[in-house]
Amino acid sequence: MMALCLASGSPRRRELLTALGYSFTAITTAIAEVPAAGESALDYVNRLAREKSEAAIAQQKPGDWILGSDTLIALDDKILEKPNDVEHFCWMMQQLSGRKHWVHTALALTEVSAAHDVAAQQQRCVTTEVSFKRLTDAEIMHYWHTGEPQGKAGGYAIQGFAERFVTRLNGSYSGVIGLPLYETEQLLRSVGFLPNWERVDEC
Repeated sequence: MMALCLASGSPRRRELLTALGYSFTAITTAIAEVPAAGESALDYVNRLAREKSEAAIAQQKPGDWILGSDTLIALDDKILEKPNDVEHFCWMMQQLSGRKHWVHTALALTEVSAAHDVAAQQQRCVTTEVSFKRLTDAEIMHYWHTGEPQGKAGGYAIQGFAERFVTRLNGSYSGVIGLPLYETEQLLRSVGFLPNWERVDEC
């Protein structure tokens, strides 16, 4: 029987996939997150999701499926990564202040072959437009001291304190968190995975 593995160390992705009702194991894969020269934001995020998924192949059984995902924030032609330090964070918040940006979350679902290679693979990418209000320096520094920005793409977590900065969102809220629920479920169903609640007897 095929099994599902989530190739992600993100607690948020694990919570979202659990909320969908799927049984899965989760592992963390080590991938170098560095854009190639001239690589667009969409190409970069899709490549990272694919590489995370494929990096877990050796640890799974033939016939199993691995779900990899990555999220990044793009502002105009700039990719906003996770903050390196408070100065980098402040710069990103100043860039986002009073403007709209795009959150790209890519999915890569990979089937493990008998030779422990890629037997099949499907990808999706969901883009959400997010607008921030104009931020004061005091708001930016207060947000940094909450501890939320560390380790977050673009330096913020929409499901936390930063939701108060959002004036408009067009797209997938769960995609901004890190795993677009609708697209993830459709992808899993397309290869035969059903949520646990569909396996129980009707009342």
